[in-house]
Amino acid sequence: MWLIRNLNPDHNTISNFRRDNPKAIKKVFRETVKIARHFDLIGGTLIAGDSTKLRAQNSKKNNFNQKKIDRHLEYIENKLAEYNNALAESDGDNKKHIEADIKKQNQRKDHHKRIEKQLKESGEPQISTSDPNSRQMITRNNITEVAYNIQTSVDAKHNLPFDYNVTNTNDAKAMGGMLRRAKTILKSNDFTALYDKGYHTGSEFKIADDLGIDVMVAIPSVAANAPNPKYNVDHFEYNKTEDCYICPQGEKMGTNGRWHQARTYNFKRYTTKACKTCKVKAECSKAHCGKAIQRSEFQQYINNNKKRIEQNKEYYRKRQAIVEHPYGTIKRQWGFSYILTKRGINRASADVGFIMTAYNLRWIINIIGLKQLQEYLKTVSSFIFEKMALLNLFLSKINTLVNQIKKMKSILYVSLKQLYLNQKLTIQIGF
Repeated sequence: MWLIRNLNPDHNTISNFRRDNPKAIKKVFRETVKIARHFDLIGGTLIAGDSTKLRAQNSKKNNFNQKKIDRHLEYIENKLAEYNNALAESDGDNKKHIEADIKKQNQRKDHHKRIEKQLKESGEPQISTSDPNSRQMITRNNITEVAYNIQTSVDAKHNLPFDYNVTNTNDAKAMGGMLRRAKTILKSNDFTALYDKGYHTGSEFKIADDLGIDVMVAIPSVAANAPNPKYNVDHFEYNKTEDCYICPQGEKMGTNGRWHQARTYNFKRYTTKACKTCKVKAECSKAHCGKAIQRSEFQQYINNNKKRIEQNKEYYRKRQAIVEHPYGTIKRQWGFSYILTKRGINRASADVGFIMTAYNLRWIINIIGLKQLQEYLKTVSSFIFEKMALLNLFLSKINTLVNQIKKMKSILYVSLKQLYLNQKLTIQIGF
């Protein structure tokens, strides 16, 4: 603040600055990452990724999905039916009150119809009226908030965030994109990334494998367990050569080779007729036809992740200590559990950019000390001013050269004009 003599910008100035400069604010955050790398505060060999929800400036009552709209419209129709019945039986002053109530309910009905139209035109499953990009999400223990989901990548050496991305979707499809960004920022794919079970998606494992990055993602509990855990799918051995499974009883489970389509992936189905006469069928499956295994097109990548987890259990336990550290400081200590701005994801991103920049600067100062950071910034400033002086000198020379060219063009024009007039005069005298 000393640069502007302790002038304090008001809330409108700050809000407009955030609105107009989201990309510049992101660049400032990137500069804090460069400072951290300069002081060797980022190891670049182990990172952890996670997300946190920050509440948007949009209440739950201003967030709608089709189910909620239908519920409101049904309530309004019931109220209108009540008022119309009451209107038929009333007279006098009471009739005017009922007519006013009917008018009010019709206005509410029109309002919800307009929202329903917006929802259908958007193609989204939900719509928010105050902050259009915010979405209702589960924050914890089935508690929902209208919020933004902030994806972050944190380096393990000093728990410093080196990337963030503001989204309005859940974690299922986020890992691949964050890994691509991490590879670009760290200029390497020679690192291991740790994520929680919310990121356990087959297609994202494939992206990580294509990028050449080792990931360790927590394994979610199996949705369909056998009556006896000994016959869970984990105990069925897959034979890649013959494309079949061998069950614990030694029976071969085959497939017809057909790919079936689930919501987000394709899979093959493996069964065996031996299930009908198997003595342990009741322990293995409750299905009438016996056990059926669905093998995802991404199963090999999922299995590779499981192997890495089993071989590095202590390694994976570091995830929470790495990635939860910034969230604890930002949300619990500083109180930033919400987005200050509204009207779009770009403004929300600028707000988060300020928070992340402040966190990195505070953490860098705590590690290396304020004096060392000031000396580094002075060195960088001197370098920039030196380059600016050289640039000004270069531009000055270019400007002088341009003026000389203009002068030469002017002299050439006058000479050619004089030559033309002399030649014209000679021709006239000749005639």
